[in-house]
Amino acid sequence: MFNPKLSTMKTKLRILMLLPFIALLFFTSCQDEVIEVTEPQESEALVAESTLTSLMSSASIMDGSNDNIIDRASCLSVELPVTVVVKGLEVIIDSEEDFALIEAIFKEFDDDEDTLDIIFPITVILADHSEVVLENRLALEELAAECKGENEEDDDIECIDFQYPISFSVYNADFQVVNVISIESDRQLHRFIRRVRAREVFASLNFPVTLVYADETTVEVDNNIQLERTIEAAKDACDEDDDNDYGDDDFTKERLDNYLKICPWVVHEFMRSNQDNTPEYKEYALNFMKEGVVTMRARGGDVLTGTWNTRVTDRGALLKMKFETLADFTLEWIVHDIEYGKIKLFEVGGNRIIMKKNCDVVIDITKERIKNYLQECLWRITRLNINGVDNEKEYIGTPFKFYENDVVKLRVNGELVEGTYEIGLSPVGAILKINLEGRPDLRLAWVINFLEPGLIKLSNENNQMVLKRMCPDEDVDYITRVLVNGAWIVTSYIDQDMDETENYNGYVIGFNHNGKVFAEGEGNNYLGSWVSYRNEGLYLGLNFRTQNEPFSELRHRWIIKEITPNKVELKDINSNGIIERILVLTKAK
Repeated sequence: MFNPKLSTMKTKLRILMLLPFIALLFFTSCQDEVIEVTEPQESEALVAESTLTSLMSSASIMDGSNDNIIDRASCLSVELPVTVVVKGLEVIIDSEEDFALIEAIFKEFDDDEDTLDIIFPITVILADHSEVVLENRLALEELAAECKGENEEDDDIECIDFQYPISFSVYNADFQVVNVISIESDRQLHRFIRRVRAREVFASLNFPVTLVYADETTVEVDNNIQLERTIEAAKDACDEDDDNDYGDDDFTKERLDNYLKICPWVVHEFMRSNQDNTPEYKEYALNFMKEGVVTMRARGGDVLTGTWNTRVTDRGALLKMKFETLADFTLEWIVHDIEYGKIKLFEVGGNRIIMKKNCDVVIDITKERIKNYLQECLWRITRLNINGVDNEKEYIGTPFKFYENDVVKLRVNGELVEGTYEIGLSPVGAILKINLEGRPDLRLAWVINFLEPGLIKLSNENNQMVLKRMCPDEDVDYITRVLVNGAWIVTSYIDQDMDETENYNGYVIGFNHNGKVFAEGEGNNYLGSWVSYRNEGLYLGLNFRTQNEPFSELRHRWIIKEITPNKVELKDINSNGIIERILVLTKAK
């Protein structure tokens, strides 16, 4: 429909825009310098009476629902600190986290009245961010009576916020930029939009602008139309929790369970027995799974498995976690607040956890991910503990190779022992089953506790295994070329300052490309396995498969100290950095 007032306003606006532009052209015709003028688009200017300015005003209203447990009003907020008396107990509230303490005191006993008295005077912040001092409860009740009731629809938009800072360009009557104003908070924005709506300023928002949803995801908008549509779509997209209970604990067990299982949760704050353990546990990630299984990934990558369950009682919703090796998390926690993308746990005695949802965190290990990792390069066993007995030395120099068709091959004495492997999923996590004939210590169902491109940790009852990836590189290839090029003799073997070189006199050692190592001499013939690899340095794994000396002593993962076409020097260094053994091989003539 044609609107004559709107048409007249637009015509005047265009004239105002053109007059300074024509005057500028006349002025510059007498000047040698050329000045370029970029006119702002008419659609960029904020209109005093428009849907967009109304939405921006509502999005910047002070949200007073967080402290409803104190003032029972969602359109105002009590300035902290404030002193209250809860069931006869005087408590100083100096942060929002202390609201949970009030809730805990309320729920400590089921058969008494929940009473809270405020010590006046107090300062109250109103919806428009103005402040007023109240001298008594009657004044507070009169202000609270002007608010909407519990969970009634109000003007406050809480499901989306501006990410600050943002800025506005302010124009004069000639539509020329005279100032740029930076806005750092809802309070500043609300007051600036109030001036726009009162026609005290003529301004446009400088794009792009980022908005933050209640679940802490963000969206970027590039113009007024996108901004209006985004706020409009989001304004009713979350539970604003405008009730007089603290937090969003008015939910069912089913709702809580589903919320916990939707994505992994990352620890942002952690208090235990009044001790701040946030530096220790920050960024730990938890994944609540079906059948009461919870997995936790530490910052270093280790994954712990525990149990969880929930129940709703008169104290509210409770989340119980239990980890055998992590006592700090093992507790039945009160779920005292759920926001979009955030959950807060609390228990009396100075215990608090704040976790944020992060669907990008990978804790659960999928079949596809496991297969992709396994099929990268070779894998060597660096730890194999079966019923308390260390068996890893048996597998020095004998790497695994996993193939796409579920075939696994173990290289032993230069020959491939072929078997199969299977990846499965269970309530306790991903399972790797290895089936190799003659290898009962490997033919087990291994739970994958930790998985990253270069390291896999596995376990089952009383058994542990660690696999590390071995990929070729130029140095490793060079070691192989040197070793397979001819025969070698032991020219020095020093064990704990004892020279035992003569034990190897008369023996010749050879290395084959297929990973077989052999020693011949003195009427004996010893076969075994070897492999070179990098592990924060270069190593040579030697495994003469004999219990007889002297070659049984050489079964070890040796550090390669020096290697040339004619000489290889190997060292055995203990955990204290002390050299215990030195082995020198020299090319046989």
